[in-house]
This record gives sequence, C-alpha cells and structure tokens, in this order.
Amino acid sequence: MAESTRQSVLFAEAFSKPLTTQFDAEDQSSDGGLVLLGALDGGIGLTSRLSKCLFDPREPLKVQHRIPELFRQRVFGIAAGYADGNDAALVGDDPVMKEVCGRSADGEALASQPTLSRFENAWVKGKNASRFRRARELVRMGRELEDFVIERHRKRLGRRAKLVTIDLDPTDDPTHGQQAFTFFNGHYGSWCYLPLLGFLTFNNEAEQYLCASRLRPGNATATRNAFPILKRLVAKLRRAFPGTTIRVRLDGGFACPRTFALLDELGVEYVAGLPSNKRLDTIAGPFRGKARELHKQSGEAAVVFGEFLYRPKKKSKKRPWASWPRRRRIVVKAQVVTLFGSEPRDNPRYVVTNMKLPPELVYEVYRGRGDSENRIKELHHGLELDRTSCSSFLGNQLRVLATAAAYVLFQELRFRLKRTELARAQVSTLRDRLLKIGARFVVSVRRRVLHFPAAYPWKELWRTVACAVGATALT
Repeated sequence: MAESTRQSVLFAEAFSKPLTTQFDAEDQSSDGGLVLLGALDGGIGLTSRLSKCLFDPREPLKVQHRIPELFRQRVFGIAAGYADGNDAALVGDDPVMKEVCGRSADGEALASQPTLSRFENAWVKGKNASRFRRARELVRMGRELEDFVIERHRKRLGRRAKLVTIDLDPTDDPTHGQQAFTFFNGHYGSWCYLPLLGFLTFNNEAEQYLCASRLRPGNATATRNAFPILKRLVAKLRRAFPGTTIRVRLDGGFACPRTFALLDELGVEYVAGLPSNKRLDTIAGPFRGKARELHKQSGEAAVVFGEFLYRPKKKSKKRPWASWPRRRRIVVKAQVVTLFGSEPRDNPRYVVTNMKLPPELVYEVYRGRGDSENRIKELHHGLELDRTSCSSFLGNQLRVLATAAAYVLFQELRFRLKRTELARAQVSTLRDRLLKIGARFVVSVRRRVLHFPAAYPWKELWRTVACAVGATALT
C-alpha cells in the first residue's frame, strides 16, 4: 500500500488517554459482508451469464483484466456503494472486493479507473463497427436479464403462479455534462435521460422484481421501447407459466390508442391511467356531484367510485390512429380532497381497463402500481441508477444494466431474508447491516479466513443469511 495512505492522526485530549489512528492494516476490508453477494452470485450465476453477452476485442495474451472480472467489479462496486468508475482506485486493493470479483485476496489489484472506462465505452471509442457491436451486445444483455429473472421465478413457483403482473415505469435521470442523447425534458424541467424500467409481481406477493432496464434519450415519449419489451415479456411469461393470467399496469403516460391496440392483441388483462379532460369530467359529473354531497354531509374528504364506457372523439383523417376503434370501460374515482388552510377541491382520477372486477377493486389493483415507485426510489437512492456520467450513450446503458444486476442480487438476498427483521428492508439498510463490516482477511496455503469484529451486533442474522446463500454452519 502506498506510504501516503498510512497517515496518522492524534486525538490528544478528546478521550481519557491520547488516541492515535493509523491507516496501515493492509489485509483488512470495510466491506467484509460483501462475500454474501459474492456467494449468492456464484450460486445463481447472474454476472457470469450477463458478462457472456460482451465481446472482448483485445489480444488474449495481453489481457490482465478479463470481461467477467470487469463486469463483476462494476456490479459489486455499485452494490457496495461505489457507484462511480473513479471509485475503482479506492477499492482496487480491497481483499474482499478482489475475492468476490474472482481474484485472490493476496493477488494483483483490480482494474483501474482508465481500464473500467475503456470497458464501459466499448474499448474502441468512435468507430462505427465497435459501436454497433456493443449496441447489439447490450440489447442481448437486457434480454438475458429478462430471461434470468423469469427463469428464477419459474423454478421457484412453477404451477403455483396464478397471476403475473407487469409494471412499466419511466423515470428521470438528470444529467449535468455533455452525455450523448441527453435532452431537456419539459415535464421534469431538466436535461436528462429517461430510463424505462420493467417489474414483475407474482400472485399477490409484496415484492416487485426488476426484469428490464432500458436507457432512453431525454426526449423519448413514454411508449418508446415499451412495446417490444411488453411483447417479449408476455411471450416469455406464457412459455414459462402456461395458463397463468397476465396483467399489465401502466400510468397515464402510456394511454394512447396504439398501447390499447397492442394490449388487445396480446390478450392480457390491463389497467392503465387515463389523463383527465373536459369530456371525461363531464361524463363523470354524477359521481363527482355525489362525492361533493358526501363531503358537505361529513365535512371530510369523500370518495365515490363509478364506471362508464368511453371513446375519444375521432381525430382528423390524417391521424386515424389517434382514436379508439371502440368504447372501453373507464373506472372513475371521484374524490373531494380537503387540505388544511385551503378550500375543498375535486380530484377525479380515471383508469381504463378490460377487467371484470367492481370499480373499487379495479382501482385498488391500479394503486398497486405505486409500489414500483418505491423500487425506483431504491434504485436511485440506494444504488445511484442516475450515475450515468459516461460521455457515450452505450457506456451509460452498460452502467444502467450493471445497476440492474446489482439490484437483482439484492432482491435475491432479500428473498432469503423472509421471516427475519430485514424481510422488507431497503437496499441501503441491507448494505449498512450486512455488507459494511470491518474484517481482517487471512490467507494461508489451505484456506482463507475472514475475521469479523466480535462486537458486530447482527451476528446471528448474518450467519442465517450466509447459510441461506450456500455456506455451512460450523460448530
């Protein structure tokens, strides 16, 4: 370790005796618990499977850091809280990070930031052949991620899966540099990318499993790239779960004739938000009036559900696709909201659906879509999905996929924490309690030993998780 890192500081009077700190423990790590994710990944083969989608154009005899190792370094770095490529210089000598990436803890350091940058930007920046090849590889990697998640749950549930719900949701990824294909988006009020994320929910489980992650330009419409993803997911789910009901939930940004035509073609259940307009408000007038009457009687917020058939007025002959070919069922939630210090106001909400449930239950199903927002917040705040600072668009797409892989690992870990206090814990909590553990790594000829602090407060929980990911309990 460089001498400059062995800096000492002295607390002369802060404690009962002078206290000196030194950064000189070369065989120790601050991420000892990362072996949990390493063992989990080794068991399910996620990073190995995804990294096989990437071609290595380098001369084999001159390669020091191979593609699977580089991809694992990015995935486990993101999982451990080191989202930026510059952080490679901080953890390249960490013994636990080296071990989970496939190198010996006492071996050579992991890849440097320039090497990771070349890896993310497809090695030969600026050449069309290289860019096209990398674009195809990343599309293949995204589809491989879909296959992996669906296959995992097919093995877990089999014929017990009676309902699979697909949620697609865009999110904003603000940019602050000269990244390719970043544009100003008026809705979000910033220069950004607009990643599209897909989640699967099985039966009535609380967890929504990330299965698709596609980076899009900042000026992309809501439906851009959504139709191919929907078609693939429905086809794959029908092969994996024959006879299972497939349901699609979408927000109001997807509500256009082409979306509903596709959903009809796929033969799935669907419920989608529908933006309000004057005609909808007029048709829903009786329900809104009843909600106002209930509010006057109680003085509190009031809600009334109802339904009607609706078809938008036809557009011009030049845009025949801008209308619906038939009337569809609309469920309305007529609501009067009361906010402290302000007058009561109407807040009508509309969803379009082909489900046969009563209006209240249809809207309850639609409300479940809000849980995907919590998953997106985890991706943003727990794994920094928006750290897309590469100058190239494809480099940023690789980062988004690496972040998705890290999140899938955390979801697999969380699944193994059922019936524990961390069964519903967020990524940041899982990292703080299970991964961020100071540890001393001892390497001998016969084995490697990781020594954790005796004062670590969650010993039994950590031991339980370790056994769940493939370890053997020793007496």
